[in-house]
Amino acid sequence: MAVSLSHPDELLVLSRLSPELCEKAKKIRLLALDVDGILTDGGLIYSEHGESLKRFHALDGHGLKMLMESGIEVAILTGRSGEITVRRCAELGVSKVFQSVRNKAQLLAELVHDLRMDMQEVAFVGDDLIDMEAMRNSGLSISVPNAPIYVQNYANYVTSREGGRGAVREVADIILAAQHKLAPFFKHHLTGNFIQ
Repeated sequence: MAVSLSHPDELLVLSRLSPELCEKAKKIRLLALDVDGILTDGGLIYSEHGESLKRFHALDGHGLKMLMESGIEVAILTGRSGEITVRRCAELGVSKVFQSVRNKAQLLAELVHDLRMDMQEVAFVGDDLIDMEAMRNSGLSISVPNAPIYVQNYANYVTSREGGRGAVREVADIILAAQHKLAPFFKHHLTGNFIQ
C-alpha cells in the first residue's frame, strides 16, 4: 500500500521501519518515558556535597517539544526522584511528571483513563525490569540498545541511538513522520527533482 508523504524527509525517517511499526506509530497520542537510561545515559554523578547530576541531550528535548507542539502528550514515569528531573521537564514544558513510581503499568493505565485515551494510543520507552509491564501493555513499546536484552525483547522497536544520546529524538521523529507532522518543522522545503 503506497503512503502519501508531504515531505521527502518523512520518507527518509520511515524508510527504515516496517509497515506494522508505522501503523502503530500513526495511532500514538501519548509518549510516556522513563528517565534514567532513556532521557539520560543512565549514569549518576554525585558532587562532593551529595548532589545528584544527570546529563540530558538537547536533541531529545527538542523532540519532546516538537511532539507537544503537534498535539501529542508527553509523560515522564520514573522510579527515582530528584529536583533535576523536575527542572529539566519544566524547561521543556512537560507537566506530566511522575517520580518514585513503583508500578509504572498501573500509573500509565490510570493516566490513559484520565486522558480518555486507549492503550493502543500510547508509546512507552523503557530500559529496565520496572518498565517491562508498561511496555507490554502499550500500543508501541520501545527500548534502547543499552537496555538488557530481555527488556529489548519486549520492544516493538529498539532505537539505533542510545539512551541519553538522541534515542528520544529518534522516537519523536518516527511518531511525527508516521503522522505526517514532521514536515512543518523543516525551515525550508525541498522543491524540484528528488533522487529516488
